[in-house]
Amino acid sequence: MSLIRPTSGSAGGLDRVTAGLTTGSPTSGSLASTALSRRSFGKLLVAAAGTAALTACAPRSGTPSPDAPLRVMAINHVWSQAISAYFPEFEDMIGRRVSMQMLTADQLSNSYNVKLNASATDIDVMMVRALQEQLLFARNGWMADLTDRVEDSAFEWDDFQEAPRDRSVTRDKVLSVPVVTERPALYYRKDLVEGFGGAPQTLDDLLAMSLELADRDNGQFGFVGRGQRAGAVSQWSSFLFSHGGDFTLADGSSGIGTPEAVAAYEYYGRLLHEAGPPGATNMSLEQAMPIFAQGKAAFYVDADAIYSNFLDPSISTVQETVGFAPFPAGPAGSKPHNIPSWSIGVNAFSRMQDDAWAFVQWASSPEMVARLQAEGIPGARQSAWSDPETLAAFPPELAETMRINAENGIGHDRPEVIQVGRARDIVGRPLVAGILGEDVAPVAADADAEFRDFLDRDNRQQEF
Repeated sequence: MSLIRPTSGSAGGLDRVTAGLTTGSPTSGSLASTALSRRSFGKLLVAAAGTAALTACAPRSGTPSPDAPLRVMAINHVWSQAISAYFPEFEDMIGRRVSMQMLTADQLSNSYNVKLNASATDIDVMMVRALQEQLLFARNGWMADLTDRVEDSAFEWDDFQEAPRDRSVTRDKVLSVPVVTERPALYYRKDLVEGFGGAPQTLDDLLAMSLELADRDNGQFGFVGRGQRAGAVSQWSSFLFSHGGDFTLADGSSGIGTPEAVAAYEYYGRLLHEAGPPGATNMSLEQAMPIFAQGKAAFYVDADAIYSNFLDPSISTVQETVGFAPFPAGPAGSKPHNIPSWSIGVNAFSRMQDDAWAFVQWASSPEMVARLQAEGIPGARQSAWSDPETLAAFPPELAETMRINAENGIGHDRPEVIQVGRARDIVGRPLVAGILGEDVAPVAADADAEFRDFLDRDNRQQEF
């Protein structure tokens, strides 16, 4: 199962354009050895029934009819479409029908704002971006506390990779469970790097090779990547971490004015300014990805989840020459992000929180994660990443790249604040200056002062 070409509005480049509910029987290519049995899932349900009730917010009064469906609100994404194929299995286990509404990212955010502000009970399971929305949802009391639930031994919470697991916790409460993870990959042209001995191992190598391979006058570029002010921040984060910086310091103040951050700004700016395509400051995923897919760039750093675009002959000319490599090491080593791009949680106002939790258990169980990862959807459980059979859907070089980046990964790719969009806009300003060839230091200093003020205001909002 390949991951779909990216569309606008996607956090990680995986959303589909069309919306709608996908139902049906499990796909014939699923791993028989990982099928969830009634007995194994029954044990989980018994354990869940004995766990303390969710405490974030008491469910609304009234008992739902046995005929009422369990309602899942989700992003229109390959994970959502894949899991929906197995709904009959879950419905048979739980004795209740499942109804899933799939929306674009913007539609999903708008629906949550409208419905949850009104304490709506017509959502039971919520698909969310832990790094984009969870702080806001937690402050508003919209997500049920799953802490006691996940800590039951039957759930195997420790099996989740540390970085995505840590990002599921807000104010010492587990509010979501990661179901899709994402890291950056270094995509490269194997035919162009043969003379260099292979893919670059360090950021210094990446810059030197990109500059040497660039022939900009003839439409050939050494490097392509996101350059749009706010949109580039998530991919730039790995360059920041690998230079030894972060968005914030240990005391919670701005980190984007540090020497490490300025060096990362200057590095990324030079990479695109001297080796990248014209108009890079207007490029998001949708503009940068086709340049590499059409063979016009030697290197490209972006989400590993979009790899199938380069293997699709309908849009790619590099399917025979594309290579995959871990994120190159900077002064602080190789420190890519490893994030939960999408997670699932329980609506604090749901009247079916036990059934909603049963769905979360089932959808994020070791068996289901292994099953979906074997179909090409990267999950968050370490057991799946340690099983060669679950990695068979990925090209071997990519599977190893993903595994290494996950081991070295940092659990965020953007500032961890309530107003994420505003924070990304501030942090992205020096990126644009560097790409335009301007002096980065004074722009970074100004952005640092603005970000300090922003963090002070945003942190006050986080006191809940």
